[in-house]
Amino acid sequence: MQTQLIFDTKATLGEGPVWSAKSQTLFWIDILEKRIYAGAKIIAQLDKYIGCLSLRPNGTLLTALSDGDGSSSLVNLQVDSSQQSVLATMSESATNRFNDGKCDPAGRFLAGTMAMNESDPTGALYSFDGRQVTKLFGGVTISNGLTWSPDHKTFYYIDTPTRKIQAFDYDLATGQIANPRVAIRIADTLGWPDGMTSDTDGNLWIALWGGAQITKWNPQTGKLLEQIPVPALQTSSCIFGGKDMNELYITSARKGMGEENLKKYPLSGGVFKVETKATGMPTFEFT
Repeated sequence: MQTQLIFDTKATLGEGPVWSAKSQTLFWIDILEKRIYAGAKIIAQLDKYIGCLSLRPNGTLLTALSDGDGSSSLVNLQVDSSQQSVLATMSESATNRFNDGKCDPAGRFLAGTMAMNESDPTGALYSFDGRQVTKLFGGVTISNGLTWSPDHKTFYYIDTPTRKIQAFDYDLATGQIANPRVAIRIADTLGWPDGMTSDTDGNLWIALWGGAQITKWNPQTGKLLEQIPVPALQTSSCIFGGKDMNELYITSARKGMGEENLKKYPLSGGVFKVETKATGMPTFEFT
């Protein structure tokens, strides 16, 4: 599988890709530059950190925003006018911000927080059903990749420094999780597990920060199935899209890279595409 650069955006911290099947558009964010992209175009420049976002059926975006002083909120964003409506707020440590998140198959929004210093376990994972915010658990250092199995009965989650992908039983009717266990352990030599998505066969596709690659895993056995090189050291996340849902879109970052690594990986911060033999799970919208 060949990795193709599609947007040479040189993002500081490219993250959070979501695919709109309606418009055949990739939406993604640069967290630290506080920008939202549609393809290569900046469609929103905000004044708060954007941890993640979700599409909505009415064309607006649900965004998870943090202002760096402990105030974190879930905000509905009108892209054309930049009008914002706060839907929910949560009290977080002043040193925390939102990170990865996405919608479950029932339309709830799950989003996690992390310590800005990337070392304190002060983060948490939240679930928002449009009425109230539920804290699923705390003690998280860098809340990251999350996805569901094809039958929607298993939820997978990454707290990056643990190098583990956890699996939970997932009750789609209530949004509750249970029975945590380790599905996959990432070897130190591969990099740090970051963003994640799943395919219709139940395999997990995981971006490895510092590993310049996307990896494909069987969560039932914990076995590594494939490694896809990416010409960006800080590979951050991935999502399936395209007309046939077989194209894997990959975000990356330049954050934390010294001059030597930038010379070695000059395309870092770009967005890449790989045509796979898999069919990806859809991007669910917030309803």
